[in-house]
Amino acid sequence: MLLLLYMHHEHHLQSSDIIRDIVIGMSDGLTVPFALAAGLSGAVNSSHIVITAGIAEIVAGSIAMGLGGFLAGRTEVDHYASELKREYAEVEKVPEQEKMEVKEVFAAFGLSAKLQHEVAEEMAKDKDKWVDFMMRYELGLEEPKANRATQSAITIGLSYIVGGIIPLSPYFFIADSLQALYYSCGITMICLFIFGYFKSKVTGQPKIKGALKVLFIGAIAAAAAFLMAKLITG
Repeated sequence: MLLLLYMHHEHHLQSSDIIRDIVIGMSDGLTVPFALAAGLSGAVNSSHIVITAGIAEIVAGSIAMGLGGFLAGRTEVDHYASELKREYAEVEKVPEQEKMEVKEVFAAFGLSAKLQHEVAEEMAKDKDKWVDFMMRYELGLEEPKANRATQSAITIGLSYIVGGIIPLSPYFFIADSLQALYYSCGITMICLFIFGYFKSKVTGQPKIKGALKVLFIGAIAAAAAFLMAKLITG
């Protein structure tokens, strides 16, 4: 019964990786290009220049963010493989010590010493399940999906592009960059609030507070970039 409990997988948690990647990509995608566009709008009056610089930043940013996600995913896979190899070596070389660690896990659940011993002995009959148990409950590691790194890179990169296009979109239709900035602020502020709201909802945080926090961060970044550009250009 206990073995069945620990082997049960919460399938909905796997999708949290995708949600996390979307949050990472969208968060930076909405904020960084928005701040860049605001800063340039304070220095030049041509939307064409803002669009050119904005697209260049979105391309570079999405690649950098995607690569970062890929490397993080590869590191997770490599770390799991390294720990898995070590656990297999330990159950071969020091099985009694590993059994003691199994007992410690179940002792924390309040099982009697007799049951701890029985479970540990039963588990030791199947090394694969034994090692899997130790990976989960001793080290707190879940096996990452094989394509996790690539999937993370694509998700983060695309999310960054989608987020980055939003604050840049008014500049495609309005030639004067300062006027376009007004529309960009309105659109982006709404999107930041909505994004913050759903981000907080998914992560279980206070929704309105989370939405306002994301909105505030984006507004501060854009305002700082705009004022800095104005100070430099006089």
